[in-house]
Amino acid sequence: MGFRNICNNSINLGNNKKSILTWKANNKFIHFNKTIKMRKHHKIILGGFSTVVLIFMIVAAILLNGIIVKQQVNHNQVINELSNLETETQEKINELAISVINTNQNINSLQTEFSSVNDEINYLKAETKDDFSGVIEEAIKSVVTIRTLSSQGTGFIVANPGYVVTNLHVLRNDMNEISKVIQVITEDQQILPANHLASIESLDLALLVIPGNHKKLDLADSEEVVIGERVIAIGNPQGFQFSVTDGIISATGRAGANGINAYIQTNAELNPGNSGGPLINKQGEVIGMNNFKIIESEGLGFALESNYIMEGVNLISQEILNQTLI
Repeated sequence: MGFRNICNNSINLGNNKKSILTWKANNKFIHFNKTIKMRKHHKIILGGFSTVVLIFMIVAAILLNGIIVKQQVNHNQVINELSNLETETQEKINELAISVINTNQNINSLQTEFSSVNDEINYLKAETKDDFSGVIEEAIKSVVTIRTLSSQGTGFIVANPGYVVTNLHVLRNDMNEISKVIQVITEDQQILPANHLASIESLDLALLVIPGNHKKLDLADSEEVVIGERVIAIGNPQGFQFSVTDGIISATGRAGANGINAYIQTNAELNPGNSGGPLINKQGEVIGMNNFKIIESEGLGFALESNYIMEGVNLISQEILNQTLI
């Protein structure tokens, strides 16, 4: 069966807007008749509505685009402001940190200056011959009287608890033996028993120990002693406890009876009973231990240099106590 036998149709359009559709199928004709009428005002309304919808869509698109653009601009502004705020905050933190560092440095500097001022005030008290009062007041608390059954001398505390250094000959009796009974009298008049730890014969140095903790004297570096500087000697000459004489350094590195160039020469008056006492500089530090004088001459006293005192005390303490004391 050919196409023509299955379907045949025609469309006629007339001036009255009538459309007739004729369909042929299985040798039967089916007629469809439909009339469409469109008035002028209908066209206007439809066109106007379409225009309004189009305009609305355009306006909505424009507004939506504007909102999106504005949101993007605001987002970028917020990001920039946050970035600027972060930068400013970091700069403030850095400035604050620098300020704190500078403040700490200034505080340390002020503390150093105050310390220097205090030191200068203390040193000024001992600058003149007539005023070692500040030094004496502190130093005498560490000086002790040493008494045996046959002699009396001086010593001073060099370490705690209660380590006292003195001359070995202060401890010897008439038989040239170290006394079995040794007493120490402190500045506040405590009478304490003392034990002899050990001695170094060549330096005429002995180390004792007494009960309790006591104020100690610091040892200066005797290599830094200057000829002409003013010093004081503290001792117990002729039984007069804690007597003080003053003088200057006449020489250093003098040889003693032991042949060792280990003695400071001073014109500070040294008398029997001064042996073992400290020779002190204007800073209140021990530069020597009073040892002997030339009897036939005035103003010729000698003190064992502080570096030899330190070496001797530490040699004994390492041997006896297995530690250094100074």
